Amino acid sequence: MALEAIPHCVAARFGTGSAHGERAMIEEGSSGRSGAGRLRAEFLALFVLSPIVMAIVVPPQHMFPVLFAMTAIGLVLLHRTATFRWRDLFAGRDSIDWAWIWLIGLLVMLFGTGLLWLVRPEALFSLVRRQPELMIMILMLYPLLSALPQELLFRALYFRRYRSILPRQRWAALLLNAAIFSLAHLMYWSWVVLFMTFVGGLAFAWAYEIRRSFPMALLLHAVAGDVLFLVGLGVFFYSGNVVRPF
Repeated sequence: MALEAIPHCVAARFGTGSAHGERAMIEEGSSGRSGAGRLRAEFLALFVLSPIVMAIVVPPQHMFPVLFAMTAIGLVLLHRTATFRWRDLFAGRDSIDWAWIWLIGLLVMLFGTGLLWLVRPEALFSLVRRQPELMIMILMLYPLLSALPQELLFRALYFRRYRSILPRQRWAALLLNAAIFSLAHLMYWSWVVLFMTFVGGLAFAWAYEIRRSFPMALLLHAVAGDVLFLVGLGVFFYSGNVVRPF
């Protein structure tokens, strides 16, 4: 959920034709073992190996250029996914449950306030107190520059391109999604970050897959992230504070 992660989004509709049909067969598992194998290898490289390598090998000051590159690759893959159209992202905009939006904001506020009061009291509302201009900038830009690209990769790409290789049980697929979303934040080496991103990932995946609403998943993510920085939990998501345990 780092604010520094500002990837470039490609937003054009992919055309139809024979190549489109072949990709659709692969993505739906109709191409046999070779197609499924390619999807599994792609999935493991993007969602498992890349975050582990970045967390272990890449120096903290070089993390975000690498993260930008991986995000761009993910967006290209999404763009080339036969079962996906950019206009699909607007589906579910009329079924947003605002009670859930408010609830996740409240839960992040309560959790963050309690945790920081116990372990980092000096960080409570630190941006609001010391850098209000930066806080306002984060509130405005985080939804677009961080929450949006992450939802495109971890919800749209995950559930569209790789559906045929996901667990058949819906909640198992959601739990796996939350796990890889948490793993993507391993680079911070913080149990707080891993816990929050797992719970958040589960909520965002539920909104996308169960409620069938990308707009709701994006709003949940945007509100959670904005409140996170508002409370002061951004101290855990700052690459300059990364301390590796080895």
